[in-house]
Amino acid sequence: MEKLIITAALTGAETTRDLQPNLPLTPDELAEAAYECYKAGASIVHVHARDKDGNPTQDYEVYKEIKEKIEAKCNIIFQPSTGGAVHHSPEERLQPVELSPEMATLSTGTCNFGPDVFMNTQEYMDKFASMMKEKGVKPEVEVFERGMINNAMRLVKKGLVEEPLHFDFVMGVPGAITGELRDLIYMKESIPENATWTVAGIGRYELPLGVAAITLGGHVRVGFEDNIYYNKGEIAESNAQLVERIARVSRELGREVATPDEARKILNLK
Repeated sequence: MEKLIITAALTGAETTRDLQPNLPLTPDELAEAAYECYKAGASIVHVHARDKDGNPTQDYEVYKEIKEKIEAKCNIIFQPSTGGAVHHSPEERLQPVELSPEMATLSTGTCNFGPDVFMNTQEYMDKFASMMKEKGVKPEVEVFERGMINNAMRLVKKGLVEEPLHFDFVMGVPGAITGELRDLIYMKESIPENATWTVAGIGRYELPLGVAAITLGGHVRVGFEDNIYYNKGEIAESNAQLVERIARVSRELGREVATPDEARKILNLK
């Protein structure tokens, strides 16, 4: 079995300091959190930027500063979000792709997202995929429902995305697919054989789905975007604490953890 790729999703667009006092928000805090996760075993850092007031932003200059500060500390794979927050326009959401990062997320469908709607029309999907192809950015195909896998394969047929694909199964979001083991197996068995995949379990689903992914040959995302607790009722000290745990579990199960350069090979990054 290939080595485990751990992604650290540091902040997200929804989590606040009121809920998680240790949430990194500024470029300096995000860079330090990324470095700590790198030392703990993460090979990818998934980034949502915040403005000076702590609000979600897709601003090019903010992402540029974050990217440069992270790269000055370590060679972890920088993966910005093109999801942003639900109120951001497609044009706003695409700004980080202008930086030509190695990877960026590509959401391939619309779904309910708690009380909101996360909008991804076919026009959006085509536009995002085209720009990533033009900039040489590897998409991490984010899917919140089974039908989004079909949408991704249509992008392949259009020549907008190249195989092998890498999927991120985001599971347990209220309004989208739940995070039971049967759901993970269903998603895993629905993607092409040559594809790689990561699971991002939301809240209480993070650890059990992560352990399942280790045994099933997938990869794992952890972090404050998805889950703010270390144990039930116990606020996590840092993103690195969550990375450290999943890395330890993987090694105890006999699966080594990938370095950033090993992850680049597994994901066919150029």
